[in-house]
Amino acid sequence: MANRIVVDPITRIEGHLRIEAEIKDGVIVDAFSSSTMVRGIEQIVKGRDPRDVWAFVQRTCGVCTTVHALSSVRAVEDALGIAVPQNAEMVRNIMEGALYMHDHVVHFYHLHALDWVDVVNCLKADPKKTSELAQSISKWPKSSPGYFSDIQKRIRKFVESGQLGIFANGYWGHKEMKLPAEVNLLAVAHYLEALEWQKEIVKVHTIFGGKNPHPNYLVGGMACAINTENPGGLNAERLSYVKKLLQEGKDFIDQVYVPDVLAIASFYKDWGAIGKGFGNYMSYGDFPTNGYADLSNFKFPSGIILDRDLTKVHDVDHRGDSIEEFVNNSWYNYSDGDEKGKHPWDGETNIKYSGPKPPYTHLNVEEKYSFIKTPRWKGLPMEVGPLARLLVGYGRGNKEIKGVVDGALSHLNVPVDALYSTLGRTAARAIESQLVADWTLEFFDTLMNNIKNGDERMANMDKWEPSTWPKEAKGVGFMEAPRGALGHWIKIKDGKTENYQQVVPSTWNASPRDPKGQRSAYESTLIGTPVADPELPLEIIRTIHSFDPCIACAVHLYDEHGKHISQVQNISSCDS
Repeated sequence: MANRIVVDPITRIEGHLRIEAEIKDGVIVDAFSSSTMVRGIEQIVKGRDPRDVWAFVQRTCGVCTTVHALSSVRAVEDALGIAVPQNAEMVRNIMEGALYMHDHVVHFYHLHALDWVDVVNCLKADPKKTSELAQSISKWPKSSPGYFSDIQKRIRKFVESGQLGIFANGYWGHKEMKLPAEVNLLAVAHYLEALEWQKEIVKVHTIFGGKNPHPNYLVGGMACAINTENPGGLNAERLSYVKKLLQEGKDFIDQVYVPDVLAIASFYKDWGAIGKGFGNYMSYGDFPTNGYADLSNFKFPSGIILDRDLTKVHDVDHRGDSIEEFVNNSWYNYSDGDEKGKHPWDGETNIKYSGPKPPYTHLNVEEKYSFIKTPRWKGLPMEVGPLARLLVGYGRGNKEIKGVVDGALSHLNVPVDALYSTLGRTAARAIESQLVADWTLEFFDTLMNNIKNGDERMANMDKWEPSTWPKEAKGVGFMEAPRGALGHWIKIKDGKTENYQQVVPSTWNASPRDPKGQRSAYESTLIGTPVADPELPLEIIRTIHSFDPCIACAVHLYDEHGKHISQVQNISSCDS
């Protein structure tokens, strides 16, 4: 008989996520993913001016910052037939690229690395050997024995005080922690360095957009006008500073992040066969270089891989009936029945909570059990995110993507099949960070060349005036957020937002089963995972963290009166 354990909350993520897993003979045989927050932001924007929606939906999440604003503006531009000039496109790409660099580094070091790195064990390390290791894998200047000795002393003070601070509540000493002490010390040192670095790269957003999170650069003008002769605007000095920040970001990714991931991965090659899932991958494509409508010029190609078959890449259709959302196992209802799917243009967000009141032992997974809807492409579940982007690019024959992927596989001496795993998902995020860092510098150089040639034009806003709009219009804005495929769909009628739906990466990955009983990515990838100690289910956390969950993007709850809504007692594990 299977033993049901509960991990609630999943920590080191954005939002509230509960995983229930059934374990038999030390292996997960079934799993259920449940969000305990409710989605309602689409209701807030109904009836509003479409030009204002971006400001509301950008507040979907404080981590993903600009991605919802950009998707929203693209949806409205699509509906109204607006095409932005190249300079605007480059600024958008620079802002998105800076977000990728920040997001991926922070996710690895501060959210995911501690699933593999034993902080306390680094006290056993020889700083000299750690220094030798660091110098053998990169040219990063902070690599002397004295430097690592100082880091070790800082951690020792934490441990001896009995208060680990930011390193509290880890799985230290777990039997599945396999890194040598010297590698643990290297990773802990870079964890602390990443804390310092991440506050620098976000300055790109403050320069172009006034602030971070939620920069303002898409509607109504940028925080500073681009004018190299104006000392009060975005002048040559500030633009030079932006390039410096981007170059420093590239250096940190190339010399710290990627070498660390590859070094750590070399001790966990068995995880190249764990967390495989169903094998369907989707990328909307992103980073346009010659217009948003022409998918062929996107840096990240668009497409779908089915059953891990890289020889055939299917096209994505955002406008037809290929994408639908189901609510049969979600705490919502559709006006015409819960068993049929709805395209986002016709989507509904009607809350119908019928689940247990906290505290409770287990979910009733035979009925509705999550506040996340269940999206499908032609009736099939899809995994989205860095791994999906690289696989689609690989299948499309993209030379840049194939080059970095093959290089990583060769370095680790593992086959392509190792990509379809928890380890592959983690490595893919690092690999694409290198690509994005290079591309972002390209975008910056293109913008600067245009400015030097006297072209400082931004968007033509003639069609932004409501008097020019048709009575009814609809559009879709899509992109590749750091966590995966993101789409916003809008219907406009009489100058107002008639309907609005957003399908976010964690909706694709974290959703409950569909009417056919098909699992989504989280649930699917946990099947077959060995769990050494059900009381300390580190293995569950590793696979879930490999997706970088953002549940706040998938669901939302607000009380207009500011009242306390509910209180949940967190359960680390619960045996049935």
